[in-house]
Amino acid sequence: MRVLVLCDDHWHPAPTARAGLAKLSNTGWEFDWIENAGDWSAERMAEFPLVLLSKSNDVSSTDWRPWVTPQVEQTFRDYVRRGKGLLVIHSGTAGYRETPILRALIGGVFVQHPPPCSVTLEFHDGHPLANARASFTITDEHYFMDCDQTQVGLFMTATSEHGTQPAGWTRHEGDGRVCVLTPGHSVSVWLHPAFQTVMRHALQWCGKQV
Repeated sequence: MRVLVLCDDHWHPAPTARAGLAKLSNTGWEFDWIENAGDWSAERMAEFPLVLLSKSNDVSSTDWRPWVTPQVEQTFRDYVRRGKGLLVIHSGTAGYRETPILRALIGGVFVQHPPPCSVTLEFHDGHPLANARASFTITDEHYFMDCDQTQVGLFMTATSEHGTQPAGWTRHEGDGRVCVLTPGHSVSVWLHPAFQTVMRHALQWCGKQV
């Protein structure tokens, strides 16, 4: 399945996502990349059945201007409602508190994080992305989220010395599917075998392969 990846922002350079997805490209996924938001268009996005958003509201790592306009928000919502998939990873939740349509589509946004620390990811049985999954521990930014938990299907939480936060959820929008994963600041997190499995299954879920 072809996936359009939007990545690259001030705190999260594109090589992180590229390295993290390299192994998955050998398992049936074909990734196309947009690093500068100026290259994004509704027409280009419409060519793909699935979008992976790991980009905060920066045009690029060197251009910190916001790239999401009300029209862009509406395009993303319409894209999903028509039956497409959206997977949001880590920084794809950041900088969107003032974009109400996209925030509602995602189901929650980043608020703040403490310094990188030991974070344990635990799964909630009963969700297709969580059943029979063992918890695992990473060193990562522990994202604190403003999440509409009554509107999402929570399947993963993140716990550190700073508390427990929602870390993985799904929701439906029209005929499409949205999944959010909050870990992923460093290459080591993306390449962690357990997180690779979570990403692969999230892609499958968003792409309606499961």
